[in-house]
Amino acid sequence: MSRTIILATNNQNKVSEIKAVLAPLGIEVLSQSEAGYNISVEETGTTFEENAILKARAIYKISHTPVMSDDSGLEVDFLNGEPGVHSSRYAGEDATNDEKMDKVLNKMKNAGDNERTARFRCAICFIDEDGEEHIFEGKCEGIIAKEKIGESGFGYDPIFLYNGVSFASMTKEEKNKVSHRGNAVNRFVEFLKLKY
Repeated sequence: MSRTIILATNNQNKVSEIKAVLAPLGIEVLSQSEAGYNISVEETGTTFEENAILKARAIYKISHTPVMSDDSGLEVDFLNGEPGVHSSRYAGEDATNDEKMDKVLNKMKNAGDNERTARFRCAICFIDEDGEEHIFEGKCEGIIAKEKIGESGFGYDPIFLYNGVSFASMTKEEKNKVSHRGNAVNRFVEFLKLKY
């Protein structure tokens, strides 16, 4: 098996999280731009799994080498599952992370303490060198904070509390142990160990 996997994203935060987990297996992870594929895939799926598949297939079609992609987002029960698959574009195409978090916090200003349940979900699609598709999912249950807490992480991390601690207050290692992406990547790692 090729020891290189192209990660179908240019999100450097995702790239560094996944590189950190796969490096001990001797697997090199390249972002799509590092691999020379500067394409943008329209995420038209209605689920995280569908979007992950769309992104992975687009890169595999032109590279014919192992590709993985993930699609992930935040589901807030008080907001009927929003932002969901629209997490990255929730406050508009070019919105900052702060603007996205502000939109969630604003919509939840009347939510009671017991109405703030939420989860992060992640779906990973891996296409091996033979073109076979494999899906790995992970989730992490938590609650939405009333304000942003912490300086690290990315996306909605400062407003997502896991056991009372925001993802943005954790080290990368602590977050990887419990996060939705960490869960999905660990399932992927187990698969790689069995297969290769």
